[in-house]
Formats: sequence, C-alpha cells, structure tokens
Amino acid sequence: MIILIVYSFNSSRLVTVWADFSTKWYVELIHNDTLLKAVGLSLTIAAGAASLAIVLGTLAAFTIIRFRRFRGSNLFSFMTTAPLVMPDVITGLALLLLFVGMGQVLGWPKERGAMTIWMAHATFCTAYVTVVISARLRELDKSIEEAALDLGANPLKVFFIITLPMIAPALVSGWLLAFTLSLDDVVIANFVTGPGAMTLPKLVFSKVRLGVDPQVNGLATIILIIVGIIGFISWLWMRNAEKRHLREIRMR
Repeated sequence: MIILIVYSFNSSRLVTVWADFSTKWYVELIHNDTLLKAVGLSLTIAAGAASLAIVLGTLAAFTIIRFRRFRGSNLFSFMTTAPLVMPDVITGLALLLLFVGMGQVLGWPKERGAMTIWMAHATFCTAYVTVVISARLRELDKSIEEAALDLGANPLKVFFIITLPMIAPALVSGWLLAFTLSLDDVVIANFVTGPGAMTLPKLVFSKVRLGVDPQVNGLATIILIIVGIIGFISWLWMRNAEKRHLREIRMR
C-alpha cells in the first residue's frame, strides 16, 4: 500500500517506472467523469448493501442464537451461512438465474443494473454480518434482559433499549466488513449487472487488461486514506466500548 501511494505521485504514465514527483494524476482524476461516476455508484451500492445486511444479519443472528429450537432451525442456519463457503462464481450464477426467473414470472427486475447489484451484495454480505453478530450475542449476559422482562418491559422494547446498544460494536464491525466486501466485489457484480452500471472494481479490472491507469493509483490512495481514518475511529470507539463492558462485568 505504501508503494501504491508513492507511485500515485509519479509523473510517468507507466506505473512501474518512476520519473518525477507530480500531482497531475490527481488533477486529471478530478476531471475523469467516468471514474468518478463508478466510484459514486460503488460507494452507494456498498453503503446500501451494508445497511440492509446489518438489518437482515441482526434478525438472522438473533433467531439463531435466541430461538435455537424451532422447526427447520438447522436448515435456516445452514442457508444463512452458505455464502461463506460458496465460490463467488456459483453465488453469482445462482443470483443471475434468480433475477432472470423473477423477471420472467414477476416482471421485475426488468433489467439488471445497480438495483440487482445491491440485492446481490446484500445477500452474500448478510452471511458475514450474521457470523459477527452471532459471536457477540453468545457473549451477552442474558440476566440483564431477563431482569427488564421481569420488570414489565415487552421483548421488543428490551431488544431496542438493552440488546441493541450492547451489540453496537458488532453492528459497527459487521457494517464495515459488509461495506468493504461489497466495495471489493467484481465477480458477482459481473454476473448480475447490465451495460448501464459500471462499478469501480469492474472499471479497474477492465483497465488492467490494457495497463493500469496512474489515475487509479491516485484514487486508491484517496480511498486508503479515507478508509484508514474511518477504521481508526471505529477501532477507538469499539475499544472504549469494550473497556466499558469489561468494567461493568467486574462491577457485578
């Protein structure tokens, strides 16, 4: 990553040959509408997919951990985590057939594009979020929730007032993980997208065939800095939350 950042200031068009220090690729990047449009689409899809995956993953994890015995529980657990072990090619092909079948039977989606990419990314990201949140739910002390129920709170209120804040660090971790996986995906997106939706990984992959554009180095540098700052802030917040949780346990 350090080498990538250094070569983003290279004046040579050849990314492997150093010439002089220059910021001209950042200037050209600002005026590259195609690349910026792909970045905007990828960020929008990644944020939407991560948000939907958090909702679905939380519900799935809560069902698996707190309602272990119900008809079809083993099948539900297996199907929820199946994308973790499935090759991306198989997942992409299965989702493509699903969208084609839905289009023929329901008339929607009429064409593949940003919407189908968002649905596909949310599908496989949910599996990762479920695993992260399930691990957190297993560590929770249920006595606090049981005490709230004994005092008259209904289960829905207990979930939003007590359980949700306690698993907040896992929600943040799951969202960041899902966001990164969606932003990084190129295989599944190739299956479920159409000609009108070009994500950043697909654009970079297409450029690699003809040689990497130095503007991509500049864009990657900007993304690394932004992601690094967000990741560092999230790490600090989760570390403080974990320390508070440990102090509460010791006080009991």
